Amino acid sequence: MTDQLTYPDVVQLAVPFFIIAILIELVWIAVKGRGGRYETRDAVTSLIMGAGNVASGILLGFIAWGFFMVLWEITPLDLGSSWWVVLICFVLDDLRYYWVHRFGHRIRWVWASHVNHHSSQHYNLTTALRQTWTGTFTFMMVVRAPLILVGFHPAMVLFCGGLNLIYQFWIHTEAINKFPRWVEAVMNTPSHHRAHHGRNARYLDCNYAGVLIIWDKMFGTFVPEQDDDKVDYGLVHNLGTFNPLRIAFHEWVGIYRDMTQRGLTLRERLMYALAPPGWSHDGSRKSSEELKQAHLQRHPEDKGSAGFS
Repeated sequence: MTDQLTYPDVVQLAVPFFIIAILIELVWIAVKGRGGRYETRDAVTSLIMGAGNVASGILLGFIAWGFFMVLWEITPLDLGSSWWVVLICFVLDDLRYYWVHRFGHRIRWVWASHVNHHSSQHYNLTTALRQTWTGTFTFMMVVRAPLILVGFHPAMVLFCGGLNLIYQFWIHTEAINKFPRWVEAVMNTPSHHRAHHGRNARYLDCNYAGVLIIWDKMFGTFVPEQDDDKVDYGLVHNLGTFNPLRIAFHEWVGIYRDMTQRGLTLRERLMYALAPPGWSHDGSRKSSEELKQAHLQRHPEDKGSAGFS
């Protein structure tokens, strides 16, 4: 078995590219006067969140790696390391990413980790670096288990995941409008991902893709960016803070407070962690589906259009 298989840390190697791309975007916006906006405190917060994500990976990465290696030891399958195996692994890991990302919007426990990525009210390349510090605690590492059990080496799976993350960096921009139709039909693009970051009712919980937008089209979660419904970035209820600690942990605190309310049944306590964000035992909050339905009541002309049913 390919126990000693190793791949480069492609995300670390890409850091200089990230920095150069951010500087180019800044210059582009300054010269052209369009294509996005930077706010110093917001950008700095995103960079701090990115640094915290790297630190948490260094401190806690052994947990996921140890889990993956246990799976590797027990599986009798080994697909090797040919280029075509890496390609298949990349595509299947992209499908894995789609589902983890979808769980991140539909299960509050996972949303508590992912929410910080949506907390910026701006959309530029620094937003891509606004990453979680608590991903290990969501246990979403288990979604990678099937890849390893069918014979993809853990190092290869993580390598493909790194390539996926690098791809997603450049789509966090308003400097690029849209690509030719055939590109937009297959690939995740800045236009598709802008819609994903929208707090508009139309754009809630859509476009979960990492690299290939085909997954959203296959599973019914694709919503195109609309010229007549400009994307409003951020959360349904924005935090109004640049404090990295609050951004990183506020939803975990919210889950704890909700679960420890007096008079709840065990099911209600569990639902506060496992139901979609916005669920409440007394109906005092609104989920994304309810927000979309409320939008339809106000704008019935949208019924049947993309993003509504």
